[in-house]
Order: sequence, then structure tokens, then C-alpha cells
Amino acid sequence: MELAMDFALRLRDAANHHLSRYEPLVLLAAPLLALLAARTLHAAAAAVADRGLRTVLLALAMTAIKLLPGVSAYINAEKRKVVDQLQSGGTSTKSTLRTELPTVGLSNQVINDLETLKARDVNWQGKCSGTVYIAGSESEGHFALINKAYSMFSHTNPLHQDVFKSVAQLEAEVVAMTAALLGIKEKSSGGQICGNMTSGGTESILLAVKTSRDYMRTKKGITKPEMIIAESAHSAYDKAAQYFNIKVRRVPVNKEFLADVKGFKRCINGNTIMMVGSAPGFPHGLIDPIEELGELASRYDICLHVDLCLGGFVLPFARKLGYPIPPFDFCVKGVTSISTDVHKYGLAPKGTSIVLYKNHEIRKHQFVAVTEWTGGLYVSPTIAGSRPGGLIAGAWAAMTSLGLNGYMENTGHIMEVSKKIQRG
Repeated sequence: MELAMDFALRLRDAANHHLSRYEPLVLLAAPLLALLAARTLHAAAAAVADRGLRTVLLALAMTAIKLLPGVSAYINAEKRKVVDQLQSGGTSTKSTLRTELPTVGLSNQVINDLETLKARDVNWQGKCSGTVYIAGSESEGHFALINKAYSMFSHTNPLHQDVFKSVAQLEAEVVAMTAALLGIKEKSSGGQICGNMTSGGTESILLAVKTSRDYMRTKKGITKPEMIIAESAHSAYDKAAQYFNIKVRRVPVNKEFLADVKGFKRCINGNTIMMVGSAPGFPHGLIDPIEELGELASRYDICLHVDLCLGGFVLPFARKLGYPIPPFDFCVKGVTSISTDVHKYGLAPKGTSIVLYKNHEIRKHQFVAVTEWTGGLYVSPTIAGSRPGGLIAGAWAAMTSLGLNGYMENTGHIMEVSKKIQRG
């Protein structure tokens, strides 16, 4: 014991003698600076492990570019333009914007006012790819048909299924027809595909992410959820992550601009609840390797969502036409949910999409049920409580009026134009 004490005292004296050459302020600042450096290195290492070296270097480069004179000011000015436009309600100026109810109702004059406003819109017919998917005049053909279907049910609300039984049936049939396109009749899908109609692809994605989060919390006890997406995945997944407090691990695409399966695998950990594959993705129009992602999801027992918002009413028919379409639906082992928009190539009214799940066990985590409310039992399947039954009727009318032959014909034209663009 005495030897140990003697050694400690000699070590202390040696240290004090060595440090006596430095200013007290330096001695105080040195450990703080060392701690700061260690934290910086740890954060950098974590960022590289989380996002990949390429993504981190790109982010640093973008940050450096923003420091250049004028660049940051330009970006902020562009952001302000968008925000100002959103806040002003589009092209209306404050001098023409109605801010109060008219003292005397305008009666039928409102139709004339609406026509005047509408005349200011861009001439979009056949010219806005990715915005409007239906060709022709709004007063003729398919357009007129879905508009009439909408008007017939414009007063209905599927929240009150006991009153509007017709709309409940229409929604069930739209979901069932879509499930038939995406594999429910195949044994490998499990035959239990179910889901709901939503207001668009973003809500379908939000619900799929929320449902996967809650399902995995019940199944695995995950309380700090993470999801893995390719950098080409739609921005709606970032919105879902912000809404539902989920960490996003974004993986760079590979040389073919597809989701990098090896990169996804490196990101999987004990907090991973789901992965996302697109068929196709918006930026490049390419189908991610869904089958390989499904194998990964099955191996690690996590959810896999397939984003079919753009391809849901093209790929099933392209496959029937004999095009070499890689697997993308519920027949792929590991796929737990799919989102697909009827208001794109399904040619339904704007505001119609579908979210589907492999089975009811997963889908039940989508619902919100409130039993303690003094107004009674409240159960809602989607983000919206009240929903426009007219849109459901419009989607049903679009799908049943076109039928399999109509969609096959449309898809044939789409694929031929796609090949022509590729050749060009």
C-alpha cells in the first residue's frame, strides 16, 4: 500500500512539474477543446455510418456552396416566392381576393364568377404530364362520366356508413378490384389483402408508415423507430417521418439509379421498422429491386412498403401485355403494404388513392378508436374523419367504365410512347 501511495505522489509531482510551464487558462481550455473535438469526430463518424460517406460529403459541399456570396440570398428569395404564393392562394392579388361574405348572396352568378376564375388557368389539356392524366374535354367522354358520378354522391360521407351504405359498398369494391390487380388471387400473397381509399398518394404513404410503426411497436417493442429509403423515394416519406417521429436512413441509389440493396442491408438495426421500394420512382421512372428488398425484409422480419402510386394502374396491365416487368406486388414475399393512386393512370378524379396491406393483422394498426369520448364511440380508418363520397364514386365509375380492356389499351399506348422516348 505504501509503495502504491509513494508512486502516486511521485506521479502527481511529475505531472505538476510538467504542467507548470503552461498558463492556467490553457490548462482549463485544453480538456474542453479535446472534448469538443471528440464530440465532433463522433458526430462525423455517426453521420457517415448513418447516411454514407458520399451523402455526407455532398451535404458538406452544398453547405459550402451556400456560403458563397449571393447563393444563400438567392435560395432564400426563391423560398419566399413559393411561401408567398401559397399564402396568397395562388395568382390572386390582395386587390381581387374576396375576404368577406357578400352582403347579398350572388345566387347563380357564382357560376359565372367561377368560370371567369377558371379561364385564367393554364391551358393544360394534354400538356401537363404528371399533373392531369385524363385527356380530352371536361364536358365529354370519360371526364363527363366521372364528373356526373361525383355529383351524384357529392353529399355523402363514408364516415356515416349506416346512412350512406352505397358509398361504403363502392369503396369496398374499389379496394377489392385493386387488390385483385395486385395479387390477392395468387396463393403467394396469402389471399387476405385489405385496405382503404385515401385522399392521395401522400395520405396513403402516411398511413402505411404510421401503421408499420405501430405494428412493429406491438410486434417487437420498437420505441425509437427508423425506416430505410432510397434517395429517390418520394418526399412524402420525409413528411411521414416528421409527423410520426421516425428516423430516416437515406441510402444513395446505385449506378443504375435503383435502390441499393447492399446499402439498405448495412442500415438495418434493432430499431428498423420498415424499408421502402418504388415501382417506379418519380425521379427516374425506374422499378426498384422489390424482390431483393422483400428477401431482406423477410430475413430481418421488418415491413416493406412498395410505392406504386405512379405505377399501380400501369404495371399490372403491362405485365399482362407481355412486357418484362419485374415482380412488384403482394406476390413478393416480404411486401407488407402498397400505395397506389387511382387519380393518376387509374383516370379517377383528383383526390383518390388506395393503401393496401397484406392482411388484417397489419391493417388494424391503421385505425384510430376513441372509446372515452363523451360524444360516443369514434372510430376512423384514415387520417381524415369525414371523407368525400363523391370521390369514391368517381373512382368506382372510372375503374368500372374502363374495365380491363380499357386499361390494357391505355397501357399499350403508354408503353409504346415510353419506348419511343427511350429511343430518342
